[in-house]
Amino acid sequence: MRPGVANTGPTDRALAWATDRLLELGTAPTGAPELVKRRPWSAVHRLPVDRGVVWVKACGGRTGYEAPLNQALAAWVPDLVLTPLATDDDEGWLLLPDGGTPLRERADGAEPAGWSRFVREYAGLQRAVAAHTPELLALGVPDQRPTALPALLDELLDDPQLPLDGAVRAALVRLRPAFADACAELVAGGGALGPEPVSVQHDDLHAGNVLPAARPGSPDRFFDWGDASAGHPFTSLLVTLRSMAATSGLPADHPALRATRDAYLSGWEVEGPEAVRLARLAAWTGCVGRALAWRRALHGAPPQEAAEWSDAVPGWLAELLEPPPAWFEDGTAGG
Repeated sequence: MRPGVANTGPTDRALAWATDRLLELGTAPTGAPELVKRRPWSAVHRLPVDRGVVWVKACGGRTGYEAPLNQALAAWVPDLVLTPLATDDDEGWLLLPDGGTPLRERADGAEPAGWSRFVREYAGLQRAVAAHTPELLALGVPDQRPTALPALLDELLDDPQLPLDGAVRAALVRLRPAFADACAELVAGGGALGPEPVSVQHDDLHAGNVLPAARPGSPDRFFDWGDASAGHPFTSLLVTLRSMAATSGLPADHPALRATRDAYLSGWEVEGPEAVRLARLAAWTGCVGRALAWRRALHGAPPQEAAEWSDAVPGWLAELLEPPPAWFEDGTAGG
C-alpha cells in the first residue's frame, strides 16, 4: 500500500473495479451508480445490485489506509463493523455491503439512551483491538499516541504555510510544556487502563457513523474509519460528546452528556474523578489529532475545493486555548 495516499478520481476506475469484484461474488449492478457524496477526502457511490445495494468508497487525501484498516477490523471484531466485500489497499477503495439506516437518520437518533449504548459497545471494540496496535501502525494508520503528539504539535506550529493567527500561534507555543505534561500523564495511564493505553481511535464517532443493531441482542456496528488513528482510546470522546450536544440540543452541563461519558468509561471498567481527568486530557490533546486528520483529508486538494474547510486545521489547534466543556467536569452523571 502506498503510505496513506489514495485518490478519488477518476471514480469510474473505482466503479469498474467494484463491478468486477461483484461479478466475482456472483452478483452484478442492476442500475446506474448514484453519487452520494464527493469531498476532497472521499467519493461515495450507492450501487444497486440484484440483492439490494452496495456502497463504493474511494478514499482521498492521505486517508487510503481506511481500506486495509477496515479489513483488519473485520477480522478482529467482525460483529462490530461492516465487513468489506472487497478492498483495494493500493488505491484506497472499499466495496461495502449495505448496513441499514445510521442512527442519526432514525427517529430516535438524538435520544441519549442510544448514544450511551453505542459508546459502551465502541469501548468494547477498542479494548479488543488494543492488542493489535503494532499491526495498526504497520497498516499505515497514523501514529497519534500520546508519546507522538508533542512532536506533532511542534510540527504544526513550525509550519509556515499553516494559516494561524500570530497571537494564537504565540499562545500555543507557550502552551507546549503543559501539552507535553498532559501527554505524559496519558502515557502513564492508571488503574485498569494500565500504562500506555493505545487502541484504534475513530476520531469522528457520532450517530451518523453508527448502524443500530439489526436485531435484539446484537451490537451496534461502526463504519467510516477515514479519520482513524492509533491513539489514546479516550480521545474519541472529543467528537462524540460535542456531536451529541449539537444533535440533541443539550447544554454542556446536561446530565445526559456526563452519563454518556460515564457509559463509555464503564466500557473500559474505569470510573471516578481520575478516569474523568484522563478523558478530559485525552480530549484536550486530541484537538491536535483533529487538526492532523483535517490536514490528511485535504492533502493534495485543489485550493478551490479545499477553501470551504480552510479554517479546519487552525481552528482545531485554537481549541487548545479554550476551557474544557462542562461534560468533562469531575462530577458524576447525577451530580
